[in-house]
Amino acid sequence: MTVFPSDGLHPDALRLVRPAYGTGSLADLLPSVSAVLGVPDATDVLGLGARLDGVDKVAVLLVDGLGAYQLPLAAPHAPVLADLAAGGRGHAGTLTAGFPSTTPVSLVTLGAGVPPGAHGILGFTVRRPDGRPLTHILWGNDPDPRTWQPVPTRLELAAAAGVRVTVVSKPQFEGGGLSLAANRGGVYRGAADGTAVADGMLAALREADGPALVYGYHPDLDHFGHEDGVGSDTWREAARGVDKLLDRLVHGLPPRSALLIVADHGQLNVPLEGRRDIAAIPALAEGVEGVAGEPRVRYLHVAAGARDDVLANWREVFGADASVVSREQAIDEGWFGAVPAAHAERIGDVVVICWGRAVAVASGWEPVKAGQLVAYHGSATAAEMTVPLLIARSSV
Repeated sequence: MTVFPSDGLHPDALRLVRPAYGTGSLADLLPSVSAVLGVPDATDVLGLGARLDGVDKVAVLLVDGLGAYQLPLAAPHAPVLADLAAGGRGHAGTLTAGFPSTTPVSLVTLGAGVPPGAHGILGFTVRRPDGRPLTHILWGNDPDPRTWQPVPTRLELAAAAGVRVTVVSKPQFEGGGLSLAANRGGVYRGAADGTAVADGMLAALREADGPALVYGYHPDLDHFGHEDGVGSDTWREAARGVDKLLDRLVHGLPPRSALLIVADHGQLNVPLEGRRDIAAIPALAEGVEGVAGEPRVRYLHVAAGARDDVLANWREVFGADASVVSREQAIDEGWFGAVPAAHAERIGDVVVICWGRAVAVASGWEPVKAGQLVAYHGSATAAEMTVPLLIARSSV
């Protein structure tokens, strides 16, 4: 029998949290930072000006998978992070991710500074107009990232205004579709590990002789959460790695600079009994022609005239463990922000939003491994949707 590690989540972490577009989401962070740095027409939605008074160099570090509800579990293994989370370096607050609360959606929501409906990166996988799947983390140049995601990034806008912009991330991500969709506009510095990320970000801050915006990305915590579970030994070791990265950054900030730490989503462990597989339950496959999204938020593309039956079948199988709604209802409820017609069909005809500790596995439609992970994200529970916003300022 498989034994899952405890992710330490209070039942409150499974409550619904709606994305706070326009008031306190990832989409609002870089516009606010840009306003602090003097970028024309940028609005400080989050009120960062008072907290960053006197700062003209801002580093934004995204720690993949470090949701606000994972901070207490990480804190015993990460004293610098614990201090930041307690507000000991300046400010500790939260934002919401975009929806679905998954890496490609959140990275572009942050980078473009708009809700997902506007930028069009609407799931981990989506269906192209020709019916082929697009997995955004494996995206090259088909479709062209600049047309598939047409919104200018906040890095582009900042660079055009004279801000020195740098991106520090894995070397293999340079020039990829997701990087271009989220972070085009900055000078790219490859960084193979956490130490290199810290050193690259600090170097970019020190080299700037005027306003600077530096973005860094660190993926390890998310990886080990998926593979071994939040709270596992490998996850805790990854949390220690995050702390070493933060220690290096916080204590190396040059004068007139600040570090902002955010995440793209949180995670929660899902036991085997919470998994329902479309390949194992005939009713789930009836009328379905294509499956996209991910296990916590499924997009179903259905045969002509089959939508009502698909809605009924999935509602019967999942019961209270999922909200099963039409594309139109999901859009009307505001999950994605405003969705232009050009992006709407990237959302399935039917949208399945899993609650509690449930997932919709799609064996035969996506890699088998997707249904064999320990921790998941994507839905709108507090554990997945709520991300930290931690601020540390330089001591000078």
